[in-house]
Amino acid sequence: MTALVVSASALAASAERGLKLPDHLQQGELVICHASPGSQVTLGGKPLHVARDGTFVFGLDRDAPATVTLEIRDANGSATTRQIKVAKRQYHIEHVEGLPQKTVTPDPETATRIEREQAAVAEARKRDDEREDFLRGFALPVAGARISGVYGSQRIDNGTPKSPHMGLDMAVPEGTPVHAPAAGIVTFAEPDLVLTGGTIMIDHGYGLTSSLAHMSRLDVKVGEHVARGQVVGASGMTGRASGPHVHWGFNWFDVRLDPALLPKPVH
Repeated sequence: MTALVVSASALAASAERGLKLPDHLQQGELVICHASPGSQVTLGGKPLHVARDGTFVFGLDRDAPATVTLEIRDANGSATTRQIKVAKRQYHIEHVEGLPQKTVTPDPETATRIEREQAAVAEARKRDDEREDFLRGFALPVAGARISGVYGSQRIDNGTPKSPHMGLDMAVPEGTPVHAPAAGIVTFAEPDLVLTGGTIMIDHGYGLTSSLAHMSRLDVKVGEHVARGQVVGASGMTGRASGPHVHWGFNWFDVRLDPALLPKPVH
């Protein structure tokens, strides 16, 4: 029995070798980790994309539980399980008035259009490239802008309770240049969605996407490679907006994350 225990401990130690996880995690965070090359990793039983160098990522949604479970199995079959604590956040309540009412309480025809548009957005978020553009960090789409809306806030739109606000809003004059927060490939570019107006999505690899919304002008096309800091369009107040601003949303596949918690640019 003792020999078996020692053997199991040795196997766990093998799987732990080369494993790098952040010390502190919180709801809404993008988590970038490393395991030994050739490892297989699951999060709550779901397989994660692991690069040849062992890099893997996952996202913790707005209401992620207090702990998440990672299982790592190295190239030799040795396995270890890690329980990771997730800090709970407190979210504000935001009241927004002056929105186009059809975007708050849409009629049946508009609701059908919204459903169709959101399905197209969801499809674009399924991409899972090997590219690691996200490792170079992220910059604000408009440097120095006033932050007018934050991630996770419960929204009351025109007096109607709506879903939480899942991104970062930057209040800027209409026509202000909007920059790509990180390098990537444009996977979605539409000028007139009901809710988000002019919308661009940039894929950064491993299921990570930035969404830039309410834009008055789009300067890029689907399939185009963009560099961090490249102008991709101009701010506006298209879609469900009460004033000119840029909304920056960020996703790990269908999990919405807080852009304010993303790693800063690496030069």
